[in-house]
Amino acid sequence: MNWQAVFTGMLPEHLLLAGALLLIVVELVSRRPPDGLPLTLATFAAAFLAALWLAATGHAGEPFPGQFAVDTAAFAGKAVMLGLAIPVVLLARGELEGPRPFLLLLFSLYGACLTLSADSFLTLFIGLELLSLPVYVLVMAGMRGPDSAEAALKYLVLGGAASAMLLMGASLLLGATGTLATASFATGLGAGTPLATAGVLLVVAAFFLKAAVIPFHAWAPDAYQGATVPVTAYMAAIVKAGVLLAAVRLFGGAGVPAALVAPIALLPLVSMAWGNLAAIRQSSFRRMIAYSSIAHAGYLFFAFLGAPEGRFEAVAFYVIAYGLMNVLAFAALPGGADDAAADRLETLQGLYRRRPYAAITLGVAMLSLAGLPPFPGFVAKFLIFRNVMEAGYTSLAVAGLVASYLGLYFYLRVLQYAFMGQASGESLPARRLALGASLLCLVPVALLTFFPGWLLERL
Repeated sequence: MNWQAVFTGMLPEHLLLAGALLLIVVELVSRRPPDGLPLTLATFAAAFLAALWLAATGHAGEPFPGQFAVDTAAFAGKAVMLGLAIPVVLLARGELEGPRPFLLLLFSLYGACLTLSADSFLTLFIGLELLSLPVYVLVMAGMRGPDSAEAALKYLVLGGAASAMLLMGASLLLGATGTLATASFATGLGAGTPLATAGVLLVVAAFFLKAAVIPFHAWAPDAYQGATVPVTAYMAAIVKAGVLLAAVRLFGGAGVPAALVAPIALLPLVSMAWGNLAAIRQSSFRRMIAYSSIAHAGYLFFAFLGAPEGRFEAVAFYVIAYGLMNVLAFAALPGGADDAAADRLETLQGLYRRRPYAAITLGVAMLSLAGLPPFPGFVAKFLIFRNVMEAGYTSLAVAGLVASYLGLYFYLRVLQYAFMGQASGESLPARRLALGASLLCLVPVALLTFFPGWLLERL
């Protein structure tokens, strides 16, 4: 075993693991529960810089041949998730108490990084479980509302169903191809045999459930609403990014055969329409974002219909833009002990008159999530639908564009509350460190708005 290759190739994971172990040691030797935020923030920053450096230098290798491999795309994906985690953890000040919730975040991100380097279904399964299991606990950890435990249970049960589907699909692909390597998925796509097709569809269904694509979406609204704001932001930005980037690696250079276009395209298309329509009726901000995430999962999985060459570029740009906008939106929300009151859309009434900066950042987030130019969300959707049209699925692209317009209403309704509504009742305080989190998001948002080509050339 080449220990230097193991150390360098897994440097972001090593840093996350070292931060988690150090946090455990600090808790053991401290007389009172330590604040886990500074150490977690430093760990995320160090791992982000390591992943960014390895991606920029083009490092590639196989620390564990057949199980774990790294390349520029893997390091770029890890840098995206670790970078998004930095503003998310800033939102945790005052929301997550003690070191243990931060320990769960570190282990969850460790699992997310594993999935992006998985060369076998065993490593992929371990990574997805490490990504998901801490989040089940984090959903319940805040216990801000009576539905937190129920939301965590729903997430756990449906997450277990996703794991079962992934394992069953992997076993069928093992029977069809004779290997548990993730490359067997691409082989199964082109095999056309009933056994291989069944395995492929089960694996795709598992990813649909993890990403909350209809009809596997039932956990998302309850989990988003029951969790604290930083945990909801983590699920919306980082868990979604981890699942989609892992799916891109799983598909590899394989295209979707004509026989599987209908089942793979239909559910994402329904998700776009239903997610946007269901979001219109919501009075809870987090629940609205949950239905918005269902719609955006549909857009993201549409990317797999396009040519494999532009798939990583389209998905990576989309999860960056989508993650930044979600964190920016959550940073604008008011804080306070009454979590239910802070979550109501009516709380945003007259936000511009009380906190102009928060209202402007919220407006930028909503307009970008709606896909309006010149914001990054427009470029992200353009890349997705351009790839679908270039692959010859013009009717599907048009249907997706029509479904995306259904979301304009509820995004603009948030702006109506923030900019046109009259402030009523007691004004809730801003979240601690929310300014820092929003600034960390606004800088890359400005760069992506004016210079999207700079990032696209490097993906």
